[in-house]
Amino acid sequence: MALGFAPHGHKQVEGDGKTPEGRYRIDRRNPNSSFHLSLGISYPNTADVARARAMGQSPGGNIFIHGQPNLLGPQTEENWTAGCIAVTD
Repeated sequence: MALGFAPHGHKQVEGDGKTPEGRYRIDRRNPNSSFHLSLGISYPNTADVARARAMGQSPGGNIFIHGQPNLLGPQTEENWTAGCIAVTD
């Protein structure tokens, strides 16, 4: 499993490279994803939005659980996503 490129701590704002921690639901499927079997999670929730807005920033979004890139092949870096949860295909 690989996480965001800055995996320690809960995702706070867009671009921080962190993966959300907490209770989220799988709420969608992305059949056009560049990654194998991409499933969206319900980030951000209302608390995530409020926290980011209090810092004057966006919480980000489009966080998915997905496999490896469809065209590039398996990634070997430990934590290489932009905040998603990547698993083997």
